[in-house]
Amino acid sequence: MSLDDFVHRTASYWMRGDGPEDEIVISTRVRLARNMADLPFPMLATDRQMEELLHRVNDAIQHPTMKDLGRFEMVPMRQVSELDRQVLMEKHLISPDLVDNPRRSAVILRDDETVSIMVGEEDHLRIQCLFPGLQLKPAWDLASRVDDALEATLDWAYDEKRGYLTACPTNAGTGMRSSVMMHLPALVLTDQIRRVLGAISQVGLAVRGIYGEGTEAVGNLFQVSNQITLGQSEEEIIHNLYGVTRQLIEHERRARQLLMDQNQAELEDRIGRSYGVLRYARRLDSKETMQRLSDVRLGIDLGIITGVSKGILKELMVLTRPALLQMYEGRELSPEERDVRRAALVRERLAA
Repeated sequence: MSLDDFVHRTASYWMRGDGPEDEIVISTRVRLARNMADLPFPMLATDRQMEELLHRVNDAIQHPTMKDLGRFEMVPMRQVSELDRQVLMEKHLISPDLVDNPRRSAVILRDDETVSIMVGEEDHLRIQCLFPGLQLKPAWDLASRVDDALEATLDWAYDEKRGYLTACPTNAGTGMRSSVMMHLPALVLTDQIRRVLGAISQVGLAVRGIYGEGTEAVGNLFQVSNQITLGQSEEEIIHNLYGVTRQLIEHERRARQLLMDQNQAELEDRIGRSYGVLRYARRLDSKETMQRLSDVRLGIDLGIITGVSKGILKELMVLTRPALLQMYEGRELSPEERDVRRAALVRERLAA
């Protein structure tokens, strides 16, 4: 596949596929940080050393062990326009760091976009597997297989006591960050969210926005991920996050039932108003769009709204982002023009 295929594909697998508990868990991600044993970390490496890294990794994905896992394409970031880099980031296939620092980096994408490997970010490689719904073990299993396939030709920096060595000490050990993106509108509406998320932080987990560290939790979407990578096995990390996620799912379900039992008319009014705005508005900014989509998705899950795909939130939370809107339009748009195009796109999808 070419870069255009990845950029212009309407929806990645995690956006269009169904998964376990996907009325609350939007997606699951497992990411592994890996570094070469004989090269400095990217922040200290010379341009020549980074070029050597890119050559080695490109050779590694041609090895039969990688070909057994699917079709992979390596794309140097310096060959990608700023707009296309933003599109890949909005689809959760690369990090903001690769958008801002393209000169010595690349991304490797599997044809279904379930696997993306960032090369030359903070670490030499970051292997990411992204699945719809709550699929921590399948995501970990695939990430582990990709890791093993690459290790057939690449020598990782590893210490018997410290585990995998990483640029940031907080990633050392397993080098694993596992996360689930969750839609928790009822916990927000019942004012339970701070208490619940505060308890999560006490058990070694972090809560972030939809694009990771430093981003806002818009549309009642929260990323819950492990903070501890050293002193636990990958299986323990997955087990702990899965257990907490199950508890969060139950808290959210009880909060949804509470809203239906105590404030059904008010809830239906809120959901109906949001649906009306999305269905007929001629201008929508990003923040309002996400909040209204959150209301509509809650309405779909509770049976208040029928005839609308439950995937509407996953799809439009990505497709209404600024870079994707401009890609579809084929030109740069002002903020005001983006608001008009965003509203038109939402109307089209809801009418489909």
